[in-house]
This record gives sequence, C-alpha cells and structure tokens, in this order.
Amino acid sequence: MKLTFLGAAREVTGSSYLLEADGVRFLVDCGMFQGGRETREKNRRAFNFDPATIDFVILTHAHIDHSGLLPRLVALGFRGAIHATRASCDLLAVMLPDSAHIQEKEAEYANLNRFRQGMAKRDAARGLPPRDTAPLYTVAQAQASLKRLNAVDYDLEIAPHPQVRCTFRDAGHILGSAIVEVWVGEGARRRKIVFSGDLGQPARPLLRDPTPIFEADYLLVESTYGDRDHKSMEATQDELVEAINDTIERKGGNVIIPAFAVGRTQDMLYLLADLTRQARIPKLSVFVDSPMATAATEITFRHMELLDAETHALMGRHGGAAHFRKLEFVEDVEESKALDRIAGGAVIISASGMCEAGRIKFHLRANLPRRDSTILITGFQAAGTFGRRLVDGAKRVRLLGEDIPVRADLYTLGGLSAHADRSALLAWLGHFRSRPRQVFVVHGEDSVATGFAADLQRQFGWDAQAPLPGHSVVLD
Repeated sequence: MKLTFLGAAREVTGSSYLLEADGVRFLVDCGMFQGGRETREKNRRAFNFDPATIDFVILTHAHIDHSGLLPRLVALGFRGAIHATRASCDLLAVMLPDSAHIQEKEAEYANLNRFRQGMAKRDAARGLPPRDTAPLYTVAQAQASLKRLNAVDYDLEIAPHPQVRCTFRDAGHILGSAIVEVWVGEGARRRKIVFSGDLGQPARPLLRDPTPIFEADYLLVESTYGDRDHKSMEATQDELVEAINDTIERKGGNVIIPAFAVGRTQDMLYLLADLTRQARIPKLSVFVDSPMATAATEITFRHMELLDAETHALMGRHGGAAHFRKLEFVEDVEESKALDRIAGGAVIISASGMCEAGRIKFHLRANLPRRDSTILITGFQAAGTFGRRLVDGAKRVRLLGEDIPVRADLYTLGGLSAHADRSALLAWLGHFRSRPRQVFVVHGEDSVATGFAADLQRQFGWDAQAPLPGHSVVLD
C-alpha cells in the first residue's frame, strides 16, 4: 500500500492524498492551492497521474483548499464517485460553481490585460497562435463535477470499492466536515488509516465537538495551529462587546465585518444573537451582504441536526431573528449599494473574509474614511491581502481605484478560528488507546508541521513525521 502527499504537506492549502493498494487507487481530498501568483501553476500541474485511473474520491469537507480541484479532476477524465457528507454536498453545490466563476473572471481579466499591453497584437503580427489564458475550470465543468457526488451520513460505514470501507465522523470544523476512518484490504492484511481532515476547536458556537478516535494503524493529522493556542471565547466575546457598544452606542457609526461566507458568517450571527440575549449589546440592525453567505446560512439551518444543543436553544427555527432589531439577507446589487448610504447603527457582514473580493470592498470604501465607524476583523489575514494591510496599520489604502484614508477604528477578534489549536489537537490525539504505526503531520506551515511532529515524538513516543510535498511512503 502506497500513500502519496500531493498537497498540504508543509503548507496549509491544496489538501490531497493518493492511496494505492491491491488494485485500487483513490484520493482523499482534492483541494486547490491558495495564496500568491505561484499557486496558479501549482493548480494547473497538480495531478501527476491520469485522473481517469482514480477509482473514487473521499472528501473530508467543502472548503476550497480541500475540494477546489474536483471540477478539474472530472474535466480531465475522472469518472468515479465523490463521497462526502450530505451537508458537504449541499455546500459544494454553491461553492464549486462560485469558485469556477472566479476562475473565469480571473482568466478574462488576464486576457484583457494582455490585450491592453499589446502582447496579443504582437503575437498575431509574428504569426503566433493566440495564447489566451484559459480558466482552471469553467462553471459548466463545476456543475458537471456535482453529478459525481454521493451523499453519505455520519457514522454509517460505506464500501466505495470491494477492497475499501470507510466511515465519516463529525470533525466539528465547518458544517459537514468529517474525520474519515478508512480500512483497506481484508483479513490479516487489512489496515486502518485515519484522515483527520480539519479539526474544529471544542466548545465553539454552532457545531459539535470533534469526534474522538481511539485507534489507527496510520494517522494523518492536521497542524494548522500546532504551535499556539487561541484566545479564549470569553476574551473574544468581551472584545466583540466593546467594539459593538463603542461604535453603535457611543459613536453612532457602522460596524463592518469582513467574514468568510461559510462558517464565520454563521458564527457571527450566533454570537451577536447570544450577546443580545445576555443584554450585553443592544438589539442590532444586521445586514448579511453576500449571496454565498446567504446560501450557506440557509444550508446550515437545513441541517439543524448537526448543530450543538446551545445553538438549537438560541437560534431555533427562526435563525435567531428574534434577537435582532432587523436581520436582512441582501441579494440585490442595488440593495447592497444602498447599505453604503446608511448614516449609522448598521452591522454589515460581507465577504470576502480577507477583503480581497466581493461586496466588502464597497462597504470598506464607504466606511474606512469615517471616524465613527469600525472595521471588525474576525479571521486570519494572509500576507499580501488587503485585510492584512489594514491589520498592519495602513493609514491610506488603494481601493476600487481610489486613494482612501483609514480613519475608522479597527478591532481584531482572536478566538474564532474554525481550526483546533495546539492544546485541542493534543487533547484529540490523547484519545488514542494504542500507538499508531506511523503518524503524518500535514496541513501546517513547514516550521509548524515539523515542530508539531517533534512534539508528538516527545510527548507520545510516536513515530511522527511531516512529509514533503510529493513524497510517497509504503505502508506495511
């Protein structure tokens, strides 16, 4: 049996693992690399195999860094089933076409820019064929990939191949996220491989805690925050209360919240409703201005059975609307533009979470120059992103072709990560009753993954390593 680490090896995107054994070849995850310009080529050459030879795919969850290359896999010849939880399938129906739309727009922009620079004309004058940039995949190809999905329930064993059985366990990361237990082979040759996927932080809003796993022959565990712990939820709530009350009650301005459409938007709605219930903040006028966030919220409340008891008690079937003065999900573009004419008292939640695209840019343009408004950063801001420039203290920014002064207050909430921190990872691993034969630390930056592997060697006495990208290992 051979395991190859195609992505998320000493990095945090591009999750994908190829397992080959006894005449079966399958992938666990098929994620897109995300980040700077260099990732474009990585995504185009991500498959060092013929997709037609892959029997099936097991998907841990719907985040694009785990699912985003599925349309390309199908477009290049894959004809098997993609097994994922029911909630993941529902999210993919929204997220993959949206990802494809972004790919098409980026290709369109690249070609237009190339034309403006005269490169296309020079090629034509030299008799060279057109070199237009093609999208990584199209909306039509994304829609085609959705037809390969097979919805699976948690905790029910399936057999995607005569040589393979697997079970999806709740990972508590985002809606539908799963830890996958995989058994390969029969009899004395059967081996159990556990893929942690992305593990959630225990005792967080909305979702249940990650399911404990007790044994495995081989384990792949994520390490995104393997080197540090998150701020406590109590401290995070205190920061949120201060930001809301200072802006809405004292200054009379607006609160602008860049938030990831899947997960973070729903977390914010829960927290705002809960803090209102506790009378720590006033009843608010909240606008969710992101079509994808609206769709993800609808999907979340279609899967109430996956949410934790506290969420059931607080949100009920009305989605928490009773706790707000107003809760509006904005679809129409003109309605979105009208939000920027609100003088004060509005909380606007909009994508993208790192302020790189989407409607959030317009709300930032309208509110950044205002001393009475607040920008509330709720998640990690990668180097080079617009959100990172704000966090780093930029006094002026270039936005939508305009030079904008930054006068609004900036708050950052540090305790809302959907990933388990170092302590939570170690606690989850502590449930194992026996030592795995080998442990592979994945989905972490180089220094974090290698450091966490060394920690597991010291603390548990495990044979742990952080594999390199493209590395293959033979599993006995």
